[in-house]
Amino acid sequence: MILVWLLLLPLLAALFAPQVEHWRADGSRWLSLTALGLQALLLLAAAGGGGDWWLESRADWLPRLGIGWHLGLDGLSYLLLWLTVALGAVSVLISWREIRQRVAFFHCNLMLSVAGIVGVFLALDLFLFFVFWELMLIPMVLLIAIWGHDNRRYAATKFFIFTQASSLLMLIAILGLAFAHQSQTGTLSFDRDALLRLELAPGLAYWLMLGFFVAFAVKLPMVPLHTWLPDAHTEAPTAGSVLLAAILLKTGAYGLLRFSLPLFPAASADFSPVAMALGVAGILYGAKLAFAQDDMKRLVAYTSVSHMGFVLLGIYALNGMALQGAVMQMLAHGFSTAALFIVVGMLQERWHTRDLRQLGGLWTQLPRLSGFTLLFALASLGLPGLANFIAEFLILAGAFQRSWPLTAVAALGLVGAALYALLLVQRGLWGGGAPAPGRHDCSRREWLVLGALALALFWFGLHPQPVLDLVREPLVQLLDAPHHAAESPPRLPVGSWL
Repeated sequence: MILVWLLLLPLLAALFAPQVEHWRADGSRWLSLTALGLQALLLLAAAGGGGDWWLESRADWLPRLGIGWHLGLDGLSYLLLWLTVALGAVSVLISWREIRQRVAFFHCNLMLSVAGIVGVFLALDLFLFFVFWELMLIPMVLLIAIWGHDNRRYAATKFFIFTQASSLLMLIAILGLAFAHQSQTGTLSFDRDALLRLELAPGLAYWLMLGFFVAFAVKLPMVPLHTWLPDAHTEAPTAGSVLLAAILLKTGAYGLLRFSLPLFPAASADFSPVAMALGVAGILYGAKLAFAQDDMKRLVAYTSVSHMGFVLLGIYALNGMALQGAVMQMLAHGFSTAALFIVVGMLQERWHTRDLRQLGGLWTQLPRLSGFTLLFALASLGLPGLANFIAEFLILAGAFQRSWPLTAVAALGLVGAALYALLLVQRGLWGGGAPAPGRHDCSRREWLVLGALALALFWFGLHPQPVLDLVREPLVQLLDAPHHAAESPPRLPVGSWL
């Protein structure tokens, strides 16, 4: 029942948010925080299970169509659920002053999106996974379209088109797997465990793998399928940017780890040089575009493209060290990028601009906020002692075992990260900005949020082993996935030299 309640709590919070607003103006905020707090207690109760799955929940749903209710919790999903709950609470806290209109409807959409994300991290039936995948997207579109900035409708429409088009490809691939199961066994099934036992023809396996890969790559996002991201981040409210960057992007990487690689091991291994090259392209391209931005929020958005390029590189290096680094990068990016978006939102609230050319001299005017900004910029560039450094080191060390030329090029992304991070610090914190008396530094609530994120980056940077131990077993199972006997596609000529 723990898994069911993990899903029900945010759904109930979304359902009752409009009702509690009639009793108390900020009732929907407190209801959302209460639901997230109860989820945290449930996660504490679920810790330390044994076996492949710590907890499972199974039930028939539509048996004639092969659709079942199948949820599972292991170390990988457990870690990402904690990230979801923690940053979901952060999203509620930072929206306290920013969101003034239709507050209950805002929290209704926020908690619906959280519920969808929780479902994505728990679902082991592919049809159920697709339902939750769609559930988390529609509320996010509304968060951007209703509470975003001037160009919000364009950004929301672009986000919707990209995600729905890629979701259609995934749905086709899911149906292809279900019908392949029917052709081999006589029954339809969308269950991951049953689909893992399929023997797929080489061509079919390759096309189905690409359907999953494109859907997850759009959400990651991977260059060149990333163009929705800067617009969505730039126009979203701060809470929407935090939810989008810190959690939603991780669902793409999670989908690759949970479904794409184990369902199509041979096809994924053959495709890995191409995927690694695309990851390296994202690392460099994202860093280059981040360096060229004057809009502080757009700069941070492009850093996500670069950081998630490291995740793609680590996943398709297909060894334990790189995979652990990819998961650590998902965690570190969630905290550091969420913090930077919060800082940008705080500066925009005080200065009514995100233009770095107008934000010089912040250190003398807002020293505490500037100190946090410096710390999170250093985390983004991978300063030793912070979580991002551990993640990128593991990814590069693991990728080197697979392809030293690509790893050498990817390492240039660290130089790019230093350039855009130092640009952010130099132009925003120092320089000759005009004095602006009367603008207050961090409030206690802002101190609490930024301090907690800073503490998390230090803690996981200095003590990464618990995270690595937590995800080791799921990643070992992924690497041990049997290469299906009939699934041996010919090697692609591109990337054969790597």
